[in-house]
Amino acid sequence: MLRGTIPPGGSVPLHAHADPETFLMRSGDVEGLVMAPDGHRRVPLRAGEVFHVPGQAPHAWRNRSAAPAVMDVVTTARLASVFREVGSPAGAGRAAEPPHAAAVRHFPEVSERYGYWNATPEENARVGLAVASAGGAN
Repeated sequence: MLRGTIPPGGSVPLHAHADPETFLMRSGDVEGLVMAPDGHRRVPLRAGEVFHVPGQAPHAWRNRSAAPAVMDVVTTARLASVFREVGSPAGAGRAAEPPHAAAVRHFPEVSERYGYWNATPEENARVGLAVASAGGAN
């Protein structure tokens, strides 16, 4: 199991991968975005709620609150490998930190190697997410 934190005002851009994920909200509030053939929908999640994302389903996250959103993520060892390559693990007594600029620049190469799809800044903007380019991620 992985622990994910989205800082206040932070987001996870629109993306998709073969690996399913199940999220258990531990604290805070987030808004999940899921894509469907007829458009997209936003799903609010609060502490104690569970949300499942099937493999290959485009999805994104947004934290509009003033507090960090913390969730446990149940997924595959393959997806855990991606997080190990690009993430910054939080240790005992040490809070999670936003990714360093080098990790953000490294992410497109790592995600491409694992066969993940990342939306362009324009595709993210169409669903209401303002994200900067990570050096040509797509």
